[in-house]
Amino acid sequence: APPSSAALHSNRSVSILPKIVQHGYKSLRLIHFFTTGTDEVKCWTIRNGTNAQRAAGTIHSDMERGFICAETMHYRDFHRLGSEAEVTKAGLKAMQGKNYIVEDGDIIFFKFNAAGGSKKKK
Repeated sequence: APPSSAALHSNRSVSILPKIVQHGYKSLRLIHFFTTGTDEVKCWTIRNGTNAQRAAGTIHSDMERGFICAETMHYRDFHRLGSEAEVTKAGLKAMQGKNYIVEDGDIIFFKFNAAGGSKKKK
């Protein structure tokens, strides 16, 4: 089992686990984006270079099929300004199309058609 933080502290050691994870993500070309709800925030992992429509599919295939647009803001801006309203007021929130390349740390609200453009069989 890995040493506890108390054991690391008592030995004046620093865990290198965060560095290993960061290096692994970088080597595998992985990034994160976030989605938010009224009572939760979720973090999703995708490959660097993934477009918004594919990123929506990471959450659910219906969201990819019925993708309309992605409302985006960056975590850095949200953290610096303190709220979604302030990010919007500063003009740093944007509506993006399906070809938008998701950036590491984006906070995204996906708009999609729940029917997903499915074709009805006759």
